[in-house]
Order: sequence, then structure tokens, then C-alpha cells
Amino acid sequence: MGEELIVPDQLPVWVPGDLTVSSPDDSWRGVSVRGYRYEDSDVEVPAMRDFMIVAYRRGVTDMRRRIDSTWHREQLRPGDVSLLTRAAESHWTWDAPIEVVHVYLTHEQLAATCRAMYDREVEDVELHDTIKADDPAIHRTAMMIAQEAAQGGVGSELLVDSLTTQLSVTILRRHANILFRSPDTPECLTFRQEHLVRDYIQTHLHERLTLDDLASSVGLSKFHFARQFRGSTGTTPHEFVLRRRLDRARLMLQRTNTPLPEVAQTCGFADQSHMNRVVKKRLGSTPGTIRNQR
Repeated sequence: MGEELIVPDQLPVWVPGDLTVSSPDDSWRGVSVRGYRYEDSDVEVPAMRDFMIVAYRRGVTDMRRRIDSTWHREQLRPGDVSLLTRAAESHWTWDAPIEVVHVYLTHEQLAATCRAMYDREVEDVELHDTIKADDPAIHRTAMMIAQEAAQGGVGSELLVDSLTTQLSVTILRRHANILFRSPDTPECLTFRQEHLVRDYIQTHLHERLTLDDLASSVGLSKFHFARQFRGSTGTTPHEFVLRRRLDRARLMLQRTNTPLPEVAQTCGFADQSHMNRVVKKRLGSTPGTIRNQR
């Protein structure tokens, strides 16, 4: 995958619509939700970082969708669901106004759930690219996640974690191809160890994180941790942490008016100049430009 994968917040650049609901910036793990009202449209969507579930809320339309070179057509109405795997370009056309909820699941979320279900290490997960999935359970869960995004309340994060697991299990059982790692693939962290280190990184992202810190969070030596972390995530601890810092910075720039020095501090960069250099190199724009594009 040579091209940069787009994240959920970037989708309106290619698919303009009125935002109706959006999940919190940083408190949900492995899942995000955004609702839209759309007029009739003909749009091409670049490859996305996350798996996408489209739950139809209002309106009836003829929908045509192309992935690779094949077009599929269905009439979609409230209660229907479309599924789109990650890292796949697509072309969508519909001829009437609709209101939808998009639920995005990260690869890490589905892979972690898969490991917990089957007690096996996962090489890859791919959704069945279904324009009309006959699965009311997925639609109900998507609506409940959207409701939590809109209203929230005490225990909201716990409920969203539970709903995310429920949605992930349903998708993995019915709508996914799973490629498991063979026994001779590299050593990996256990499901619990990976969960712990991800939580540790998220909680301490504003701090200077060392390899010793990360290895200690799961009780491993630096050598074993670095090797097993790469086996589980496909990348180095340093690169993983840097991506999390960039994700948090981009969200803060797009959704808040927090001063740039404070954004840099909150995201764990050495200072604003350091953040400017990394954001420019990795995202292709300066922090100021990203903020002005809101």
C-alpha cells in the first residue's frame, strides 16, 4: 500500500455532507462514528485506513458501488447496512437524499478481538465488501454507538467498549475473511500484553516514552519487547508511538482551538518546532494549514 490511507475525518473532502453526529476526539478506542445527511451524489472514495460500516437511517435510494472493476447495485432503505474493507478504493452513486451513520473499526480493534476469540495470532482481516448486508444486529449496534456519541452520559466509554466488541464479534463471525499467522511467524505479544501497552501509550502520550517504559508496562526486556511488539503490530514501538502522536495532533488541530504549543505538549512532541517538522514531513501540511482547513 504505497498511497497514504485516509482517516474518517478526511472523508468529507471526497464525500460532502452535513455532519449529524461525531464521536469524541480521543476517549474511544478502536472505533469512531460519524453521521451524515447526503444529497444524491456520485463520489469516488480513496482507500481508507479503517473498516467502514454504513448504517442507513433515513431515505430510500438506488445505490451503485464499484470496488476494483465490478459494479454492484441495490435499493437501500432504513435498516440496511453496507460494509467496506480497509485500504480499498471505491466509487459510490445514489439518486436520492439519505441519512447514514458511519462506524469505523480499526484494524487493531478487529485483530485484537479476533485473537481473543480464537486464541491465535492474526496475520490479516478483510471484510466482505457487501453493498447490502442482511444483518439487523449490525444496524442496531451502529445506531446504539451513534446514540452514545450524540448523548453520552455516565459509563458511556464502558458501554461503547462493550458495543464495539459486540459489533466486532458479529462482523468476524459473519462478514470477514481471517488469515491466521503460521507457527513459524515472528514472536508476538499476547492479547493482554498488547492491550496493556496500547493503553499505556494512550495514557502517557504527552510524556517522553522510552523503550524501557513500554517494555516495563508488560514486564518484558527491551529486546524481547521490541521483537514481539513488531510481530504483533507490524511496526516498531517508536513508529507506533509517533503515529499515535500524529493522530492526536491532527484531531486537536481539526476540532479544537488549543494553542499550538499546548497541542505539541499534549501530544508528546519536544516543542512546537518539533511538532511542525514532524507534521509537515508525515502529513504534508503545517499544523496551521491543517487548522485553517477546518
